[in-house]
Amino acid sequence: METYTEEVGSKLNNLLEKNYDAEKGYKAAAENVNHSGLKNYFSRKAEQRRTFGHELKTEIKSFGQDVNKGGSATGAVHRTWMDVKSWLSQDNEESMLEEAIRGEKASVDEYNEVLNETSLPGSTKSVLLAQKNHIESDLSEVKSLESLK
Repeated sequence: METYTEEVGSKLNNLLEKNYDAEKGYKAAAENVNHSGLKNYFSRKAEQRRTFGHELKTEIKSFGQDVNKGGSATGAVHRTWMDVKSWLSQDNEESMLEEAIRGEKASVDEYNEVLNETSLPGSTKSVLLAQKNHIESDLSEVKSLESLK
């Protein structure tokens, strides 16, 4: 059975954890905004990231790797994604939207880093590329929501 190198398996597990962290952040954001456009966007993104996580988990398992359980395994990876506590303490829709944009840009960079691995099997590369492309196209949508504030 083909498998990933330890380094690639670790990077994929980190990406998996970040997707689940993003899902939680988007759920919290959806619960804490009043603007219907933002609420719908954040809810849809939470569901998308849950789906991404399940796709990654399936892909990791199909190559004989263990899937990290739970949230982030190390404190060394700084969450540039979403610091939910700081957003919610501001209770500011504009701040949440700006954080979502920043998080999406960071996600694209993280996906690119993993996609640069030369030892990625084709199926894994396809999953990652499709997910990254969704994130990039959603960046345009979230930027258009800035005008709705």
